[in-house]
Amino acid sequence: MLSMLGTWRLVAVRAFDPEGREVPSQYGHLPMGVVTFEPTRMMAVLGDSRPPAAGEARFYTSYTGPWTFDGATLVTRVDGCSDPARMGTDQIRQVRSEGEHVVLVPPPRLHQGVMQQPELVWERLA
Repeated sequence: MLSMLGTWRLVAVRAFDPEGREVPSQYGHLPMGVVTFEPTRMMAVLGDSRPPAAGEARFYTSYTGPWTFDGATLVTRVDGCSDPARMGTDQIRQVRSEGEHVVLVPPPRLHQGVMQQPELVWERLA
């Protein structure tokens, strides 16, 4: 079974509309992130690393909490976060391997008026 323990770097974010076409994600074209899984806690920090344009909002999120992983589903019970709406929630991600990478798939979300299915591609740091 895949082990999530360790530190992972975000290498790509893909997003798809309901018809399966790739669409721009809220992470922009230069996503940046790191997630660390210790035996009982995890911490994630993710965002859009593009230089900001005047008046443009950029995506950023961070959260931490205890986690469980059954080999296919990762669940984090959020007890600290940048978005107060996440506090106390379960952040659920489907997980699959793609070669040396692991792909985390959160629930679909609305971005710029389009429902999209994001996929976050991570590589383990040595």
